[in-house]
Amino acid sequence: MDGNRLVSKFVAEIAWADLPPEVQHKARLTLLDTLGAALAGTATPVARIAAEAALALWPGDASTVLRRDARASVMGAAFANANAANALDIDDCGIFTKGHPGAQLIPTALALAESLGASGARLLTALVVGYEVAHRAGRIWHATHDTYQACGSWGSVACAALSAHLLGLTPDQTWHALGIAEYHAPHLPLLRDIAHPAMVKHGVGWGAVTGLAAAELARQGFTGIPALFGFEEHRDWVNDIGHHYLMVGGVIWKKHACCAWTHAALRGIELLRQAHGFRAEEVERVRVEAYDDAIRLGGKLPTTTEEAQFNLAWPIAVLLVDGQVGPDQILDHRLADPRVRDLAARIELVETAELNRLYSLALQDAPGGRFGSVVRIALRDGRVLDSGIVEGEIKYPQQYWDDHSLTDKFRSLARRVLDESTVEALVDLVWRFEEAPDVRVLTRLMA
Repeated sequence: MDGNRLVSKFVAEIAWADLPPEVQHKARLTLLDTLGAALAGTATPVARIAAEAALALWPGDASTVLRRDARASVMGAAFANANAANALDIDDCGIFTKGHPGAQLIPTALALAESLGASGARLLTALVVGYEVAHRAGRIWHATHDTYQACGSWGSVACAALSAHLLGLTPDQTWHALGIAEYHAPHLPLLRDIAHPAMVKHGVGWGAVTGLAAAELARQGFTGIPALFGFEEHRDWVNDIGHHYLMVGGVIWKKHACCAWTHAALRGIELLRQAHGFRAEEVERVRVEAYDDAIRLGGKLPTTTEEAQFNLAWPIAVLLVDGQVGPDQILDHRLADPRVRDLAARIELVETAELNRLYSLALQDAPGGRFGSVVRIALRDGRVLDSGIVEGEIKYPQQYWDDHSLTDKFRSLARRVLDESTVEALVDLVWRFEEAPDVRVLTRLMA
């Protein structure tokens, strides 16, 4: 069967009862993690601006704008909540995507499902659809575009698939929705934002908006081109959809509120500190060896939270000082700290051919691949500590998280904006969300 027909059939026909238990479980985890990121992210400037713009551009009463005591159209709520979900860069990562699927998939699903009064099981199934399409669309997208595209590009196709499922489109309508989304997907040159970090970031709001529009256009009879899923050279990347669920081992969680490319170096710092017990005041200088994308983040002292998130030296310095890199370490109020700034200025960043080679293999999920870094810390007493090649928790499949630790992460993020009883109610609800007759029981708790 043609790849587009195969994907469209999966999107249109899959049901919650068809999914293996490990896939159902992963769907609940993705929902919990992204809700935590989105709730905490609502307190950021980018989330506030995006919400105000959404209320002006896409007014309505269909869906909840998180933590704004406001409602908007489906498109407006999805756009606003997606920006909140990615605001702290602590949202999930997906294999082959080189980016963040959940920050656009879950706000899209939540806004559309709320407007439809869909059940929890229906929303969770749509998330599985979105993730499975995202991994494959992202892989194809990066193979067919010379410019490194940010998440909202391939994410437009995944959000269209998810929306098509919730809207109950036929396989033929879904075929068109995928083609419409791909054709209209935004061009998002991520490396330009890495060089000049700004609120545009991964473009997840536009992935949500484009995907929703594509599905609705297809529902009305608008036609699209054949999507890239149907190209013969991509057949092996598509043929297993509905049989091999990439999301089980291919969706991973982030410990630190900063770009995933920093996490190997941060792990190196943690391991050296566990082994040697030094304090930040004892550090004379730090040398970090890493692959090219990590080095691109640079060490310029940040003036905004976006510059702190897309940075390699700042997260290392603040981890040495505070022992963690959470929202409080990368938000604007912390960026003038002279202790952290002084240490960040003494961090040297070096690209190496070997770490580039390992990184290239890791992106292909090939044997021997590693998202690695080497950290060397020179202490004031003359000692030099060497981590060797270290990986962070950004690896597929991931070994660092379980249900308990991920729930703790959700609690720590959600408690920034919600009271304790509401946080616990959300935890209990998400763990049995397939039983919820209407997703509005969830959105009411977060309004």
